[in-house]
Amino acid sequence: MPNALYPKWKEALLQASANSSLGGTVRAVLIDAADYTYSAAHEFLTSVPGAARVGTPQTLGTKTFVDGAFDAADITFPTTTGDQAEAILIYIDTGTDATSRLVAYLDTGFTGLPVTPGGGDVTIAWDNGTNRIFRI
Repeated sequence: MPNALYPKWKEALLQASANSSLGGTVRAVLIDAADYTYSAAHEFLTSVPGAARVGTPQTLGTKTFVDGAFDAADITFPTTTGDQAEAILIYIDTGTDATSRLVAYLDTGFTGLPVTPGGGDVTIAWDNGTNRIFRI
């Protein structure tokens, strides 16, 4: 599956709906593609089964918004165990899965995946080119 921005997030962004701004707490979680299939109809984190989430979600720091590109510092998932991860899911964290809006499903364009966690750190290095994490 190529990288995708969730259409429900884009719709919420255009309407300035609650929990649509990337200015708040944005997290990334490793995803086991065997346990989760991207769907354009998915809107909130409740659509992603717990079994598909690998490791502990990490907050994106040093976020930038330049010329339509969203970027942040590379991330490290510390002492990660679990199933193989083939993708990363970006979401806006509200502290509640039912209102934490899905933003992007990413499986290409950066280094670090796929990975089978063995208890060590998993580091993801975002694209340093013009696309960064993603471009609108």
